[in-house]
Amino acid sequence: MSRPQSPEPALNVQGASSIGPGDEDAADGTQHSHRMLSFSDALLSIIATVMILPVTHTDISPEQEFDKSIQKLLATRIAVYLMTFLIVTVAWAAHTRLFQVVGKIDDTLALLNLACMMTITFLPFTFSLMVTFPDVPLGIFLFCMCVIAIGAVQALIVGYAFHFPHLLNPQIQRSAHQALYKRHILRIILHGPALCFAAAGFSLFFYPASYLLMATVIFLPYVSKAASWCRGRLVGPREPPAHSLEFFTFDLHGPLSKERVEAFSDGVYAIVATLLILDICEDNVPDPKDVREKFSGSLVAALSESGPHFLAYFGSFATVGLLWFAHHSLFLHVRKATQPMGLLNTLSLAFVGGLPLAYQQTSAFAQQPHDELERVRVSCAIIFFASIFQFAIWTTALLQEGETLQPSARFGGQEHAFMFAKLALYPCASLLAFASTCILTRFSTAIFHLMQIAVPFAFLLLRLLVRLALAILRALPHLALRPAPTRPAPGGPRDDTCSLLLPAPC
Repeated sequence: MSRPQSPEPALNVQGASSIGPGDEDAADGTQHSHRMLSFSDALLSIIATVMILPVTHTDISPEQEFDKSIQKLLATRIAVYLMTFLIVTVAWAAHTRLFQVVGKIDDTLALLNLACMMTITFLPFTFSLMVTFPDVPLGIFLFCMCVIAIGAVQALIVGYAFHFPHLLNPQIQRSAHQALYKRHILRIILHGPALCFAAAGFSLFFYPASYLLMATVIFLPYVSKAASWCRGRLVGPREPPAHSLEFFTFDLHGPLSKERVEAFSDGVYAIVATLLILDICEDNVPDPKDVREKFSGSLVAALSESGPHFLAYFGSFATVGLLWFAHHSLFLHVRKATQPMGLLNTLSLAFVGGLPLAYQQTSAFAQQPHDELERVRVSCAIIFFASIFQFAIWTTALLQEGETLQPSARFGGQEHAFMFAKLALYPCASLLAFASTCILTRFSTAIFHLMQIAVPFAFLLLRLLVRLALAILRALPHLALRPAPTRPAPGGPRDDTCSLLLPAPC
């Protein structure tokens, strides 16, 4: 269907059109999708991050020890959280890629997108059922049905957009192979829902297979790409078909734009920081009756009991803020985010989303001091994985530095050593704290708080320390290779060569 022609715009006195591009879109009932995409990205980052709440609110009474059963329960919930977080990020990438195909929206597409977002917002509830009733298949079944519904709505968006081609990307509008594009896009979009349909079926009689199939949704694109690479090495490149899709590729799991990755990442960091203060507001505002009866009406005395919670909050917020700062600094030097870099960024964000759990663990030191060692180790592990995947992004970017990095940050660039030190700071500090607790178990809490205090100061001094270290390293070869000065013997002949080269006498 061809795009309906809008009426000729009225001309003003100077003969210029009085209707701009935005007015022209409004006249035919369409609009650009930028603001809707921003709204959708914000909502998806919130949904991905609040998945951690059922894990952070795992009930461990003060009388209950952090024994093997509690460790297994917490580890299972963390594993399920990581899987569901990654599935939500797959849905976010699919949504972003889909609206690279759909260039403009109308009222129907906007309503379909809202239906997709409404289905996505139901995912945290189904995840809560999964972690609260791990042996009951209903939670897994409902989660899979939500993913299937998301895929169905996205397929409706594709069908509607191709039915009205003026909504499509201009490149596809001009193509003679729109039917091939449509089949290609639908096939990619429906891969995940098809696997979740099988997972929903297995949940009714063998739910471990459901978890395996849901994990396949995350890693299938990378497995397919590796298999294609191996096939190309063994058999040779495959001949493209005669009706190949010219000048356009649609891969839901390819690298996204740097700006889109930064926006989604910033949303996750901001929401994690917000969740920390929400926990403070919920758990550490004293009840007026307790203030009157226990503390003789003294609010200061009542708040003093929450001192460890506030200490844990400030330490956790500093960790979130500095990890965001490291991420921000990293992407300042990145020109293009490749597919492996996108996967590593997603894994880093998944563990960043687990930092509210680290806050809950460290804020419980005062109530459950006999479990402080295990809680410190859980917190150190979360911080280590959140930061080591950031370091892995940098390492991966260096392997393709000509394509991915700005010139100043490549091997030997002026920012290379500083960026390396900045990204290595948190992995080294958390690993050192974890190892120290294995030796000095009695001082585990003090070691953890010392790490939280020392790392921000290390960030402030890092540039100075790196410059000093580089200056020393540059000076060492010159000091080692410089020959010792020789002085002429008294009364000996003067060196005429020296007098020619130097203005002062030798």
